[in-house]
Amino acid sequence: MSKSATDVMQEVLVAAVLDSIAALKASSKGLPNTLLRDLNAIHANTTWADLPKELQDAIAGNVRAAFTRLLKEGYAVAPRDAAPRPGPPPHRREPRPDRTPPRGPGRGRPSKPRR
Repeated sequence: MSKSATDVMQEVLVAAVLDSIAALKASSKGLPNTLLRDLNAIHANTTWADLPKELQDAIAGNVRAAFTRLLKEGYAVAPRDAAPRPGPPPHRREPRPDRTPPRGPGRGRPSKPRR
């Protein structure tokens, strides 16, 4: 049985967080003060360029792994514009083969004689 997308994404994100922590430890070269400085430097306005190189590499690898994992689990991953969007159903009336075509001016009803 295949896993739900939520389960797959949860596993992917946990792995990404653990890899990112390991990358931060590697970038500090085992120095606790450097590790704390790097952790304190990360905040809501941190940009990609502000992150240590090891962390950038870990994030890039985890993004690739996430897409690969989703594809492997059978989920489709495509840009929004690549998939055709479903449109409204056509409003054409197809003639039914089991009916006779309409006759006369009354939309298929025989005309009544006038009194």
